[in-house]
Amino acid sequence: MTARTTRRALGLVSTVLVGVLTAGCGLSSGSAVPLPVAPGSIKPVPELEGATFTVGSKDFTEQIILGYLAEFALSAAGADVRDLSNITGSSSARNALQSGQTDVMMEYTGSSWISYNGNSTPIPDAHQQYEAVRKQDLERNGIAWTGVSYGSDNTYAFALNQDAARRLGITKLSDIPKVIAEHPDQATFCVETEFATRNDGLPGVEKTYGFQPDPSKVKTLSTGSIYQATANGTCTFGEVFTTDGRIESLHLKVLDDDRKFFPRYNIGATTRDELLKRYPQLAQVFQPVLDRLNNQELMKLNAQVDVYGRDPADVARDWMAQQGFVTIPGKH
Repeated sequence: MTARTTRRALGLVSTVLVGVLTAGCGLSSGSAVPLPVAPGSIKPVPELEGATFTVGSKDFTEQIILGYLAEFALSAAGADVRDLSNITGSSSARNALQSGQTDVMMEYTGSSWISYNGNSTPIPDAHQQYEAVRKQDLERNGIAWTGVSYGSDNTYAFALNQDAARRLGITKLSDIPKVIAEHPDQATFCVETEFATRNDGLPGVEKTYGFQPDPSKVKTLSTGSIYQATANGTCTFGEVFTTDGRIESLHLKVLDDDRKFFPRYNIGATTRDELLKRYPQLAQVFQPVLDRLNNQELMKLNAQVDVYGRDPADVARDWMAQQGFVTIPGKH
């Protein structure tokens, strides 16, 4: 399942299926952190020493990397950490956190606002969206957000290859109507099936930016196919995910969402309220890491796995060490 469909299709998983998944994945145990780390700028926190935290994640590249970042941060702080990354399905991962099978998960503000809390209208301002999510998740679900990364926003976007960007002279979504009017033969779109019909997908983009592409110019493809089709010019405009490593590796140009249509998907660390009250120090452990994350960093991290085939745990630990958060035992 792709990152986008995993995150967006939560409503398709029934309560019964969630129960089967959580019971059948061994979610009550977890395994040891895959690689050792020692303190760096993240120092041992006395209140966390000896405390055990199980870290969960969803089952796509970025989420698995984020899960390991949280694990290494907690390990450096002196906590005992169990790894329960790569849980199949976003609903199952969220259910595991709420039920106490996991204790920490990196989450997206848009996922919580729309998918978990059932809101249909996103809040364009990232700070306001986070505060609304934080308040609602706490009141409705007992889920506490320890902080957020405003520099990271893993949302929808449209991209095109560099040649098309130069030839058409466009940099933002509001330029698309001009392309349709002046170069109708080049106004081709590649999107996923779900994106083609969702209100927060192509229909909403069309309404917000005032254009209507020729239906014959809109192709529905799988996620991976869209990136390559955009790069080779099969379609001019490809629907992408803003932190996907293939954007950088294929040298795609992402158009600015200048009317702020797409929901914000800023990354934050989540836990249960009772656990954060017991260990308020979790916020000081995670926030420096969140502050260092941005879309460019995430694209590089994701590309290390999706493009170059590296192991997510290695990628996450190397980044934590490069940033000075942790040190690697035996490495000088």
